[in-house]
Amino acid sequence: MKLGVHIGYWGLGLSSADQLEIVQEAERLGYDSVWSAEAYGSDAATVLGWLAGQTSRIRLGSGIFQMPARSPAMTAMTAATIDQLSGGRMLLGIGSSGPQVAEGWHGQPFARQLQRTREYIAVVRMALARERVQYEGETLTLPLPGGQGKALKLTIAPLQERIPIYLAAIGPKNTALAGEIADGWMPTLFSPEHAKQLRSALEEGAARSGRSLEHFDIAPTVNVCIDADEDRARDLARPFIALYVGGMGSRERNFYNALVCRYGFEQAAAEIQDLFLAGKREQAMAAIPTELIDMVSLCGSPERVRERLAAYREAGVGTLGVTPLAFTREERVSQLRALAQLAEQAL
Repeated sequence: MKLGVHIGYWGLGLSSADQLEIVQEAERLGYDSVWSAEAYGSDAATVLGWLAGQTSRIRLGSGIFQMPARSPAMTAMTAATIDQLSGGRMLLGIGSSGPQVAEGWHGQPFARQLQRTREYIAVVRMALARERVQYEGETLTLPLPGGQGKALKLTIAPLQERIPIYLAAIGPKNTALAGEIADGWMPTLFSPEHAKQLRSALEEGAARSGRSLEHFDIAPTVNVCIDADEDRARDLARPFIALYVGGMGSRERNFYNALVCRYGFEQAAAEIQDLFLAGKREQAMAAIPTELIDMVSLCGSPERVRERLAAYREAGVGTLGVTPLAFTREERVSQLRALAQLAEQAL
């Protein structure tokens, strides 16, 4: 199991110099990859291009590029460019975002996501393979009919023969789609205890395309805080879980809330959402069961985190992407160092 580090959204709390030092230290520590995020602030591509020129080995992942923010051709152009700039280190994480961002920020309809994702990735692959992009689907048609458009092909070639494409997904159908058409799967709030249930969806998708999951990369994003005071460590994970379970999406359409319900926390999920949407965020955080925090994060004593690292490996995780729950450069670097040491012992 390889380690990756998620640096999240750029410019929130840390300077560019701080973020760069964190990434460079992760590279020195042997972390395999660094992942940059985007929502409606910093974009992931610019950050990865900036990091490409200031690192030499660590792989550069989009975690994730939002589909409504870019056409599939633009995503292919961006991935190929970063792959060239970095000497072949690009990892292409793609996701559909959510209805509030897709429709409210990007002005794109959030509908038919399974078909849209299938066709989007098909066009990205076609473009990265430098084929002439001519595609007729239910959500995408290239070139547009009846106009002056022509089938074009990418004028630059990525250095990698095949840039790995990771699909961010948490629902059963989207997870199955990842197993069918992607090279990796990026879940959030991943539970090793439910790996068999989650993997069955991947296997269903893989069977549809007649392939094996032998080289498929399960790459969850996991919060980490190593602290002998386990309650203090858990408390740092509460704002993230409350936001995702309580407020990431509408009451009617919150994929993370539904996931936690599938883990058996239906009552807690409803309470967290009710409190969060009522503006009672502190109470929403307090309502998160300790068992849920322990299930979906690496928070606690070194001994506990070492045990959980082994659990992730046994669950079939290939890349463990961690987000240090720390507020300063020094604290984040310290967490990365401590985790690297524990990983050597556990793995």
